[in-house]
Amino acid sequence: MNMPLKARAAVLFFVSFFLFLPQVSAQSGSQKLLSIDNYFQLKDVGNPVISPDGEWIAYTMRTTDFEKDETETRIWMVSVDGGEPLPMTAKGYSAGDPQWSPGGSYLSFTASRGEEEKTQVWVLDRRGGEAQQLTDIEQGVSGYQWSPDGSRLLLLIKDKDENESGDPEPYVIDRRQFKRDYTGYLDRRRTHIYAFTPGDTSAVQLTYGDYDHSSPKWSPDGTRILFSSNRTENPDGNFNTDIWVVDAGTGEKDGGLVQVSKNPGSDHSPSWSPSGDRIAYVSSIEPDKIWYATNHLAIASADGSGGERVLTEYIDRNISSPEFMEDGSRIRFVLEDAGESQLASVSVNGSDLRREVQGDLSVGAFDQQGPVTALTIAHFSSPEDIYTYENGELNRLTSANEELFSGLKMPDVEEITFNSADGTEIHGFLVKPVEYREGSRVPTLLWIHGGPVAQFEHSFRFEPHLFASNGYAVLMVNPRGSSGYGQAFSEVLFADWGNKDYEDVMAAVDYAVERGIADPERLGVGGWSYGGILTNYVITKTDRFEGAISGASETLYRSNYGHDHYQLHWEMELGLPWETPEKWERISPFNDVANITTPTLWIGGAEDWNVPILGSEQMYQAMKRLGRETLLVVYPGEHHGIRRPAFQKDRYERYLQWFGKYVKGQDGLDPSMAN
Repeated sequence: MNMPLKARAAVLFFVSFFLFLPQVSAQSGSQKLLSIDNYFQLKDVGNPVISPDGEWIAYTMRTTDFEKDETETRIWMVSVDGGEPLPMTAKGYSAGDPQWSPGGSYLSFTASRGEEEKTQVWVLDRRGGEAQQLTDIEQGVSGYQWSPDGSRLLLLIKDKDENESGDPEPYVIDRRQFKRDYTGYLDRRRTHIYAFTPGDTSAVQLTYGDYDHSSPKWSPDGTRILFSSNRTENPDGNFNTDIWVVDAGTGEKDGGLVQVSKNPGSDHSPSWSPSGDRIAYVSSIEPDKIWYATNHLAIASADGSGGERVLTEYIDRNISSPEFMEDGSRIRFVLEDAGESQLASVSVNGSDLRREVQGDLSVGAFDQQGPVTALTIAHFSSPEDIYTYENGELNRLTSANEELFSGLKMPDVEEITFNSADGTEIHGFLVKPVEYREGSRVPTLLWIHGGPVAQFEHSFRFEPHLFASNGYAVLMVNPRGSSGYGQAFSEVLFADWGNKDYEDVMAAVDYAVERGIADPERLGVGGWSYGGILTNYVITKTDRFEGAISGASETLYRSNYGHDHYQLHWEMELGLPWETPEKWERISPFNDVANITTPTLWIGGAEDWNVPILGSEQMYQAMKRLGRETLLVVYPGEHHGIRRPAFQKDRYERYLQWFGKYVKGQDGLDPSMAN
């Protein structure tokens, strides 16, 4: 499962800018079908940052070395006028979080390189030369930002581990939230904000207490730092993060804190106004609705005097990454809406919504400098690249994967809408097999997204392209529970998983069959995280599918209480498991495991504490005991996302093998895949 965004607006006045999905021609005889190996040739572009003079954009690009079984991220730079991108960091180590020094002379980044095992801040002189290490923090840093005058940096530093010897010691647990995927068991070490002057040997701690602090930013005049933190008496027992301000000179102990927001829900991702008197942030105003609640844009006075206002409640869509525009009259953000992520803005009073960059696309990160905005944009058939947006026009600066995609045959993708069983309109995408012949019925896969509060959108995903290149049509729909369609659409799923969302995805299958595309005798279903969970509901409720793949799914929910890291979400949605067991059991697909006749592959990471492998083990064991066709694959050392390239390849091979055997009816599994 993963945390969400949501949204789509009613009739509003807006400035529109339409883009169309770029299609790569599939007619050339030299083009090939996409293969699993192509996945490791993809270049992942992100994190654009404009230089203070507005002339350059630094960004990250991650590549994979399959032979070494590892990935590497480097910092690159491209002129805002276009031209050949330039690599700024060398091969042999990964770098991240690029930032420009305020004067623009230096490009900084975080890295762990050479003999330095911990992540530190490094700087590159734009005139040339090797990167120099700027910080030397014993436990490393997890974030940083330059002060406006370039004289200091704020650093995010986690408390030291007092186990000096490094020898294994018992985990001593006394927290209510005691584990987190990718982190492991949680102790009382917290992440605090520090101020650091280059040249000093130590950093000065500014925040204290049994709280974590995140998203710090300097005020425009460099005297204050804002941040987000849950500083309630029991931070593990609620989602009440608020926005705070600390004096950058005196710190919390001598100068105290200013509490900017007092909403009982989650307030985060804060941003200063150019004048430093107001703060914009993301606010969830209905904490009892947990992840089904819409993330709104809010604004408040920076001095804590009040004036908290939610600006976008009327839009009923998720927003993220708010930033004031240069003159302070408007606030920009990413708006999630019906299969798109758009660049949008509103006036500081919440009026005049403008969808500045929209269409068949997905906007990711963005950065602003004067009249120029740098942003990443992806389409269904092309991963993210760097663009600029200025005076209502987009200009593409990078084409990181153009050479790869120009040699591949790409499928046709159709945006679809249809009605569910109760008449609710459902939206999604239908990916046709490469070189599909109109009028022919083909094997079809219902591929379900995670979340549940998330959406399929106009962004690149490898799986549907891989399936389409292997002769499958792919249904990618946004059933109820998804974000992008308003809170009511999402909230239907509250404590009622596997009901309306099941009806919606089955209506998608009926739609594809009625159109003469899906072969009703050759259907498959699968997904990862909530995609795997909804797969479990599908296969316990119907025998229409010939093969299923359930990735990283939960099945007997009471057994996950205290085992996964969602204890608070479970309590708020279903109650305490010993007080309301009927709610937990009613929606647990394990209780209907005897209904499964679909051959099912259960798959996940051995160390996943987001959606633990326990659920897959339980379903595999039950199906095996019942004498049903099943297989369990567990990746050692992996968490919720499978990161090791060799395991990524293995997973895709198993996808094709399983669906090939049971949906297409091809000869059995490769013997090596059953080991």
